Formats: sequence, C-alpha cells, structure tokens
Amino acid sequence: MARLGVLLLNLGGPDRLEDVRPFLFNLFADPEIIRIPFPWLQRPLAWLISSLRARRSQANYSQIGGGSPLRRITEQQALALEQQLRDQGEPARVYVGMRYWHPFTEEAVAKLKQDHIERLVILPLYPQYSISTSGSSFRLLEKFWAADQQLQNIAYTLISSWYDCPGYLQAMSDLITRELNQFPQPDQVHLFFSAHGVPASYVQEGGDPYQREVESCVECILRTLARPNPYTLAYQSRVGPVEWLRPYTEDALAQLGEQGVKDVLVIPVSFVSEHIETLQEIDIEYREVAHTVGIETFRRVPALDNHPLFIQGLASLVTTALQAPPRRFTDLVHPPRKSFKLYPQERWQWGLTTTAEVWNGRLAMLGFIALMLELLTGQGPLHLAGIL
Repeated sequence: MARLGVLLLNLGGPDRLEDVRPFLFNLFADPEIIRIPFPWLQRPLAWLISSLRARRSQANYSQIGGGSPLRRITEQQALALEQQLRDQGEPARVYVGMRYWHPFTEEAVAKLKQDHIERLVILPLYPQYSISTSGSSFRLLEKFWAADQQLQNIAYTLISSWYDCPGYLQAMSDLITRELNQFPQPDQVHLFFSAHGVPASYVQEGGDPYQREVESCVECILRTLARPNPYTLAYQSRVGPVEWLRPYTEDALAQLGEQGVKDVLVIPVSFVSEHIETLQEIDIEYREVAHTVGIETFRRVPALDNHPLFIQGLASLVTTALQAPPRRFTDLVHPPRKSFKLYPQERWQWGLTTTAEVWNGRLAMLGFIALMLELLTGQGPLHLAGIL
C-alpha cells in the first residue's frame, strides 16, 4: 500500500504574547489578505499595520490566557483523525500546516517528504472555501509543488470545502441542541449564526463562493437540527475601511435588541476550533454589545474541537477522497478562479472611478499614518530632510 498522508490546513495563531506582532506581520504580508497595486509595498505595509495593531491584539490575547489555543486543538484533531482512520483500516499520518504561524505549512510539507508519503489528501479545516483562507494555502502549496520534484511525485486529492459533510452537520446539531436545552424555553431562543467576514468585493467582483457556501451551510444545519427557532446570519471580524459582507454581527445584535429579543444562542459557523474570534470577540466583545442593547441571555455554542461526530466526518471526507482518481498538484484548478484571472484588488483603473477613490483614500491614510509616526517618534525622512 502507498504511504498515506493527510495534510490539515489552518490559519494558525500566536502561542505567546510576544508572537502576536510577527503573527500579524505574516497575516498582512499575504496578498490574499491585503492586495495592493505595488507589490514592493506589501511587506512595509504589513510591518506598519502589525506594529499599530500589536498592542491591542496582545491585550485581546491576554483576555484568553496570553495566546491562542488553536495549535494545541488542531494537533489534537490531527491525532484524533489519525486514530479514527486507523480504526477504519486506513492507516495514515496526519500533518498540521498553519498558514501564518508554527507549525507553518512548509514545516508540514518537509515532514511528509521525510516520511516518503506517496498518497496525500489535502484537507483545509475551513468548512467553506474562500480565496482568503483555503485559497491562500492552496496557492502556497502550488508554489511548493512547482519547485520540488519530490513533491510532484506525490499523488494527491484536494478537498476544497465540506460545509455539507454529514458528520460536521450532525456534530453542530448536537452541540446546538445541548445548549438550547439549557434555556427555559428552547424553541423560543433566537439562533444567531456568526461567520467570519470577508471583503464584499471578493464575492461581488472576485467570484469568491464563500458567502454562498456559508448561507448553504446554515440551511443544512437548520435542516439537520429540525427545530422551529428563528435565526439570523451575520459576519464578524471586519477590519479596515472597505465594505465587508453584511450584516455585521454587532449591527445584527443591535437590531435584535430593538425587536425585543431576550434570549440569543450564538453559533460560530465558520470556526471548528476555539480561538481568538470565539473566546474573545464573541464571548467578550459581542456579549457586551448584546447586554447593552437589551439581550438578557447570551450563550454560545462551543467550537467543534474534538467532537467525535466531527472527527468521524473528517475521516469520511478522507476515505471518500481516496476513492477519487489521484491527481498531481500541477493539475490543480482552483474552482472559484475559473471565471476570473485577477482579484478585484488587483485591477487598477485610472480616472474618477470607484477603484481610484478607494486607493487614493488608502494611500492618503498610509501617508497620514507615516506622518503621525514621524511626529511621535521624531525620526523619519521629513526629519532627515530638515522639514520637521
């Protein structure tokens, strides 16, 4: 039998407070997260943003114990999946590759090469596909495969998204039911699905299927749950001045408060592990918003982590993928990218256009931030030139 490997892909997170700034730099240095028309500015801009956001982010991580639990949980998921596959007669080595922090994707690739893996299943731990999550990791892997003959000899199967996986849906339904049963009137509780947001332009102009898949995912969960509860879908974690998918979570909570809703159960629909967006953003920030607008009971469904039904679902994804004909990585076609060549952020238009207005505003803001930093630090090109 060919040596079988499974590569789990995830975002990653800082293990300690001192890791926060370099983690943020890696995040914002990725052109899938922030695309600018001048590639040589990517890393300086990432340094600036990470420097400005580091202290606030460190304060947020301090509220959840001083670091992200994402690595620990993901490695536990890998061990559980490895055991589940072994129990099903599919012995495999499961590797963890993080996009922006240790263990980096390249570390996982080095290990699977060292283990002489011959058959590989690539499985992102994102239920829904987005160009900014799974897509970013896929493009990185594509570069690795294109430059390495040993990797090109590995037959692989890629799982792009799995939001309708029965094991995932059953696990989500089980966790939701457990939480609903903690309320005096379970059927009256408002179900609040909160997904990580992406810039609206990714969907509207770039063809990203993320919003469609999130909406379909919520519908699948509701069918599996089979309960009469009212529900809302909103998007969290917006950053920067551009328009993101709406409604925003804080706005949707405010609207529920105006409607007199008192009991809310938040369901993190695009996260399978506890991390900063669940433990701090939802549990602390959005809880405060909810209480401010009059929502009395605010509970959250825990992330899936090592839920047995979820691990079984991941194993079924792997075994199903193994039944498909193996492909070389160079044969990969990114399904959402068939219809377009460039992301909207990569298209530059001259004149009085929306694109020009957006980039003029961004460049002006960048210049303003640089000026403020120079005024605060007393160092920089304006001081060297004697202007300040």
